[in-house]
Amino acid sequence: MSGTRSDLRERLTDGLYGLGWGAVKKLPEPAAAALFRTLADQVWKRRGKSVLRLESNLARVVPHADGARLAELSKAGMRSYMRYWMESFRLPTWSPERIKASIDVRDAHRLTEGLDAGQGVVLALPHLGNWDLAGAWVTTDLKVPFTTVAERLKPETLYDRFVAYRQGLGMEVLPHSGGAAFGTLARRLRAGGLVCLVADRDLSASGVEVDFFGDTARMPAGPALLAQQTGALLLPVTLWYDGTPVMGARVHPPVAVPETGTRAEKTSSMTQALADAFATGIVEHPEDWHMLQRLWISDLDPQGEAP
Repeated sequence: MSGTRSDLRERLTDGLYGLGWGAVKKLPEPAAAALFRTLADQVWKRRGKSVLRLESNLARVVPHADGARLAELSKAGMRSYMRYWMESFRLPTWSPERIKASIDVRDAHRLTEGLDAGQGVVLALPHLGNWDLAGAWVTTDLKVPFTTVAERLKPETLYDRFVAYRQGLGMEVLPHSGGAAFGTLARRLRAGGLVCLVADRDLSASGVEVDFFGDTARMPAGPALLAQQTGALLLPVTLWYDGTPVMGARVHPPVAVPETGTRAEKTSSMTQALADAFATGIVEHPEDWHMLQRLWISDLDPQGEAP
């Protein structure tokens, strides 16, 4: 019976996403924006696990905020999160001109100069703003293809939808599971290509422990290891909304490979540098950090899992 309920839930989830990509992009934009704001407010009012977890995470980012301020931030956070989905459902219909007009990228020269040098570039981002829009800007405005990875979702048809969606925006998408993805990413970088990775949460045993807002969290080792093994430039990127239709973005200074130390020590140092860069963007725009899951080790259960 539980399996049947699980199958039904997966089919329902897949159907809802399919409806989103099929119907939302056909709505007039003001109607779509109003619909997703309403959805965000309804989810926020229900005070479910995701909203409570978001507030708990935000309490670490804004430690002196009282309950009213955290509630204000979490409400704005749900609106930001739903804006991400509204834009993502509509992105396949946007023209290159619309995509370019919807994002303002600061210090993009750090990315373009790295690519022009032919050394390969790794962009590492937290769950801030709309990383799909940023990716679409790379492929349409810069006209640079890139490779990324995607977590395998259930049902498989939902994973296939996400892959097809991102491929339609010009991205090469590799499954996150298995070790083959790392080798492919390394080959792309050695050929002077671009790799983009969302890199602020890793609950696996291979995650690197970092100090993040005064407590220990795990972040993926992949970006640092790829930079070490291929000589690619490692660039943190942060994104944010500022109350306008245009999303802001900043390409941070490169994270250098330390000259001394073991591979593990270098990876730890570089991943901490990424975490520090992510934190600067999250502090400035906490409502745009879409972290609705457990992140810090002290918030996990004794087995280290996030229920």
